[in-house]
Amino acid sequence: MTTSKSQEFDLGALLDARGAERYELHAKYLNHQLPRMLHTIGFDKVYERAEGAYFWDADGNDYLDMLAGFGVMGLGRHHPVVRKALHDVLDAGLADLTRFDCQPLPGLLAERLLAHSPHLDRVFFGNSGTEAVETALKFARYATGKPRVLYCAHAFHGLTTGSLSVNGEDGFRDGFAPLLPDTAVPLGDLDALAAELKKGDVAALIVEPIQGKGVHESPPGYLRAAQELLHRHKALLIADEVQTGLGRTGDFYAYQHEDGVEPDLVCVAKALSGGYVPVGATLGKDWIFKKVYSSMDRVLVHSASFGANAQAMAAGLAVLSVMENEQIVANARATGEQLKTRLAALVDTYELLSDVRGRGLMIGIEFGRPRSLKLRSRWTMLQAARKGLFAQMVVVPLLQRHRILTQVSGDHLEVIKLIPPLVVGERDVDRFVDAFTAVMDDAHSGGGLMWDFGKTLVKQAVANR
Repeated sequence: MTTSKSQEFDLGALLDARGAERYELHAKYLNHQLPRMLHTIGFDKVYERAEGAYFWDADGNDYLDMLAGFGVMGLGRHHPVVRKALHDVLDAGLADLTRFDCQPLPGLLAERLLAHSPHLDRVFFGNSGTEAVETALKFARYATGKPRVLYCAHAFHGLTTGSLSVNGEDGFRDGFAPLLPDTAVPLGDLDALAAELKKGDVAALIVEPIQGKGVHESPPGYLRAAQELLHRHKALLIADEVQTGLGRTGDFYAYQHEDGVEPDLVCVAKALSGGYVPVGATLGKDWIFKKVYSSMDRVLVHSASFGANAQAMAAGLAVLSVMENEQIVANARATGEQLKTRLAALVDTYELLSDVRGRGLMIGIEFGRPRSLKLRSRWTMLQAARKGLFAQMVVVPLLQRHRILTQVSGDHLEVIKLIPPLVVGERDVDRFVDAFTAVMDDAHSGGGLMWDFGKTLVKQAVANR
């Protein structure tokens, strides 16, 4: 029964009354550095609404989203099929999360997910990517009886304590020790992997088939050879597909780009949510799950309070339906190839542009030291203050002048990562390439607002030391 008190809550009225305070509220009650950072780089926009791959501000200006909420918005924002599924599941009034029954939606979503990786058998549903990784780490340790997990340098697997132990970026790890006794190996270095496996205490190697930090792809043949090495030493291969999975790289999973690769555990999240309800999933082989859940006494040995909730499962089912019916994976492959090809053609034109790489709609644009003396002196000034400032100088005018949202692909990196919604098309490619070309023209002119902004960034970087 609805009470009169609950009827008094009006979300729209609350947002109308207090929405303009958004930055002040964050500064006072949440992470106070976020609004400070956004003000500094000019990203303190006020977006009023969003749909597909676009935002709109109060003046009706549209902004192309090439960030997709760090990959969460695989289908763009507010896809009508996902919205309807959530309305339907709420209207159904299901007896959700009783914890002592078996609802149909988790089984149905697991079945649909596993159909895309037929060598895997079972799924655990949690609430996020880092939780999916935590599950994989626990299951690998228990199933093998070994304590140590290997990870690749520069990897990102999450920020909770277990996943932080396999995070290859010191900036995230600093100050949070002691972590788990895990060990980094260079991505693609089979000799380093073999040397660690010989110690006999390795449970698994966790790897992103394409690293989000810097957009570095595992070398051809590496995953297959690593898998063979691991299995020879009774260790497991964990594929972290939290960002690369669900079509991002032009196949359903990024590991499928290499023949014969069949990870023992696969982590997914982000795009499975449809951008609405947090969800994470750890897919694995039957024997691993049966070892972890070996008896009725161990039935809850690993669980999640909100795992497999009806809203998340409905969103996931709707996402997979849209991906199949609207050929989302094929679009990511074709549009991504078009975007990468057109950007790669600019490398010979602009001396500040050194590389374009990636797969599907996960593309890295790397900048490097120019040849000409005038540009080189300015580049050196930026590098002396803080590596990564030039990439930020590109990101800012893309937003301010061309209304395109992008991101720098990691701290101290001169790389922009493009991970747009998988529904972008040729019109969006044209818009981005035209805008990027205009920004690079400005950068190579040796003057203008872009380098003036660079001086502001240098002052800020020096002040933060």
